[in-house]
Amino acid sequence: MAGLTVAAVATVGFLAYQASAHVPDTLGKPQVKNSPRTTPKTDRTKKNPAALPGGSGSGERVVYALGDDRVWLVGRDNKVQRTFTVMPGTVDPLPGTYEVTSRTAAGTGSDGTPIEHIVRFATNRGVVIGFSAAMDGSTAKPDASKKLGGIRASRADGTAMWEFATTSEKVVVVR
Repeated sequence: MAGLTVAAVATVGFLAYQASAHVPDTLGKPQVKNSPRTTPKTDRTKKNPAALPGGSGSGERVVYALGDDRVWLVGRDNKVQRTFTVMPGTVDPLPGTYEVTSRTAAGTGSDGTPIEHIVRFATNRGVVIGFSAAMDGSTAKPDASKKLGGIRASRADGTAMWEFATTSEKVVVVR
């Protein structure tokens, strides 16, 4: 049994290594000419903290608010299809507009946690940043002593992100 576990972990590690060798050089570089204001005008209030931030662009997109640790999946009609809170890693993306550059169905996070529905869109300080869900459903606070770019969601929210944010989908990061 231990041999099978070792073989499985080695295989996942090898596949992750191969995938990292194919990450495009543009990963993490803003892909859209106009980036949102770094201090978005807000239409959110204490009564409705889940309202979409003003200044987050238009059209179909993923909006990620750093200060609120919240994500919005916004349709072409500018209507929010889903919003949910997330647990950020220790390295945040810079505010701006990005595109989803790669996706992986399952793997192991840089913290060693088995994860699924990995949607990568940025890098900062050499750390790849993306959304994912832990396979055990946890959204534990990350180890502050490590450089981690995983933005963790619940499994249900991770599935919604996976279905919505295909390669080249716009991701807008606001403060």
